[in-house]
Amino acid sequence: MHDRSKWPSRPRIATECGLAEAIQLFLLIQPDYAGTGGDMKTRYRWVIASLLFFAGMLNYLDRAALSVVAPIIKKDLHINDAQMGLLFSSFFIGYCVFCFVGGWAADKYGPRKVFMLAAGFWSVFCGATAFAGNFATLMIARVAFGVAEGPMGTTTNKSISNWFPRREAGRAVGLTNAGQPLGAAVAAPIVGLVALQFGWRVSFVVIALLGLVWMAFWWRCFRDQPSEHPAVSREEAAFIVADRHLTASFEVDNNGERVSVFHYLMSAPVLGVAMAFFAFNYVLYFFLSWLPSYFTDYQHLDLKHMSVVGILPWLGATAGFVIGGVISDGLYKRTGNVLFARKAVIMTGLGVAAVCVLLVSRVSSLVPAVALIAVASLFAFMTPQACWSLLQDIVPRDRIGSTGGFVHLLANLAGILSPAITGLMIQYGAGYSSAFVLASALAAAGMLALWLTVREGSVARLRRAPV
Repeated sequence: MHDRSKWPSRPRIATECGLAEAIQLFLLIQPDYAGTGGDMKTRYRWVIASLLFFAGMLNYLDRAALSVVAPIIKKDLHINDAQMGLLFSSFFIGYCVFCFVGGWAADKYGPRKVFMLAAGFWSVFCGATAFAGNFATLMIARVAFGVAEGPMGTTTNKSISNWFPRREAGRAVGLTNAGQPLGAAVAAPIVGLVALQFGWRVSFVVIALLGLVWMAFWWRCFRDQPSEHPAVSREEAAFIVADRHLTASFEVDNNGERVSVFHYLMSAPVLGVAMAFFAFNYVLYFFLSWLPSYFTDYQHLDLKHMSVVGILPWLGATAGFVIGGVISDGLYKRTGNVLFARKAVIMTGLGVAAVCVLLVSRVSSLVPAVALIAVASLFAFMTPQACWSLLQDIVPRDRIGSTGGFVHLLANLAGILSPAITGLMIQYGAGYSSAFVLASALAAAGMLALWLTVREGSVARLRRAPV
């Protein structure tokens, strides 16, 4: 055990984590909470949030890079729309499997080691994309890249579960995940302009180097538990664990026996969260993979103008992540009903997104299309952090990695289906309008599935956990 009386003061912490500590100055503009024993000496958990924020940003910068330069790659490597759709989908072949494997590994070995290895491998395989010379080699690089990024989502959720109290879960997930659409937003101008100036291959090498830099900061600044980190004060450690008993009280059944993880995986509430997450991901990966091509092929923008216009939907998505977390935690604080707070945000987000995406299929001019896509992104991106937070309220903490990995696996099957189906629609005549209609219908279906499966009664039965 650490002797906390000898732990370093706040000024010394600044020398230990460099960039992360500088970011903390921004992130520490957070309200104090009653019951923490006055002002807390440190809020180091927000340094962890900053690291996770940049991990998400890099992940989506990596993923969006191919879609941004897709018009160039199609000409350079002689790839058609159907093949490009398969390339977008190939990423998720390995990604889906390793969502679950990564979650299991995070439970067993801790998120520090898992994220370290994942970041190293995804940076290498992202860089390897630059050396692809044809459809086949590009496919191999994308599958390997997906395998490496698979642990990201569930390991992030495991890290938040370890480092944040329940009352901050919505905001923590919203803040850290806000980096993801922001990464997609900056991908358009950064990757697009680098590709125009130096060629599309150079952009992948630059992104790979950024990933290796993040990996070094992660290993230096992160520990699996707050109690293991010398920068965490007694006050902060107590604040983080104060309400842990609320989520750890149903880890055994009525006979006092430990419950199998499969009891949670096959439960209606967990599957309902997975279906809502799948619906969100279908819209997400449709946008992430095909919006640049939609703007260039359907709206007739060149790559330079597309790089500017392409930022707007992802700025809306970034706002949605943060707003959704704040609203979810605010509803929980006002009502005391955590299921209502999380479900209300998810259903509202998916419902509004479904309407806006459907309307995009009915317009042909650029301005209303961009406006509707931006609003759809804002509301759709209110849902994933609420899904992650809801999952933390359904299953015990030591099952978050495995259960979250399973949910992430099912949800990211949308990553295989959405880009490929869209590419086939475009290649064989159904067009972008039909693709928008399908995405709208699935968003509405996800909203309905969550409403039917995540109920007070079903969650209460799961918490009693009879084997």
